[in-house]
Amino acid sequence: MNLKTKYLKEAVPAMKEKFGYKNDMAVPKIKKVTINIGLNRAIMEKDQKFVDLTTDTILRITGQQPVKTLSQKSIAGFKIRQGLVVGLKVTLRGTKMYDFLEKLIRISFPRTRDFRGISMNNVDKQGNLSIGLKEQIVFPEISPESITKVHGLEIIITTSAKEKEKGIELFKLIGFPFKKS
Repeated sequence: MNLKTKYLKEAVPAMKEKFGYKNDMAVPKIKKVTINIGLNRAIMEKDQKFVDLTTDTILRITGQQPVKTLSQKSIAGFKIRQGLVVGLKVTLRGTKMYDFLEKLIRISFPRTRDFRGISMNNVDKQGNLSIGLKEQIVFPEISPESITKVHGLEIIITTSAKEKEKGIELFKLIGFPFKKS
């Protein structure tokens, strides 16, 4: 069963029962997934190859060309000038989003070294989940032999939930592996 079907067939009825929603449309759902990589290393070392490497990595993982994020103002202490590329990001919605989340839950988390589950503290007050990965090699599209530099990435899963408790319940019902408390 794919993730969207699991959400519609299992999560929606369970959420309606637990929180008393009257309508299926009122039940919180995942709106988007944002994947981003900070380019601090490339800025400090003036390394254009690292920017190209991270662009290729995020393109292979998501199947979408990343958008370059630019600095809004100059900060001398961090050697950042206004308009300098400081990161890359991709926003996934719809089918690509569900495909990425399924790959993340079923393939990437089990491949992560010393993975014991996601902490409940990673869910914010609005029910959104933020996950940081130290290595990009947990994704099946990335071959460990072809990697010259290991870098991390952040994944933010935005929901329509308004409270932390409802967001956590939604993620649990979909199948996200949380740490036992």
